[in-house]
Amino acid sequence: MELVIKHFNELTNGELYDILKARVDVFVVEQKCPYPEIDGKDKDAYHMVLRDEHGIAAYLRVLKSGVSFPEPALGRILTTRRGEGLGARIVSEGIKFAEEKLGAEKIRIEAQVYARGFYEKLGFRQCSEPFMDDGIEHIEMILDII
Repeated sequence: MELVIKHFNELTNGELYDILKARVDVFVVEQKCPYPEIDGKDKDAYHMVLRDEHGIAAYLRVLKSGVSFPEPALGRILTTRRGEGLGARIVSEGIKFAEEKLGAEKIRIEAQVYARGFYEKLGFRQCSEPFMDDGIEHIEMILDII
């Protein structure tokens, strides 16, 4: 399994295509949630991919402070293969990157409510009331690094 981290400007056309396809497959098709997947934030993001000979296994994007929240943020977190620990691995790598490269002291995410326990195991805590986003209940969660 290879970890690749690139800023948007470093992605090849093929890499960007594979990322967008994985995101649409999971968030739009699998979750049956038509929404504007391309939200204007990708150009300001670092894109983190775990891949192997079968393609993208896990993905997330890292946003610097001020793009989505006052703190750095992780988003569009997905795995294409469940039950292999890839979600925890990609989130842990995202936390490490945000701390080391962006100087993050806190990291914020918007999580689907059903995944709250998963993120709590990684150190995040709920910091908002549930809210609806594109027909799916979400919460904001924060990780205090320091």
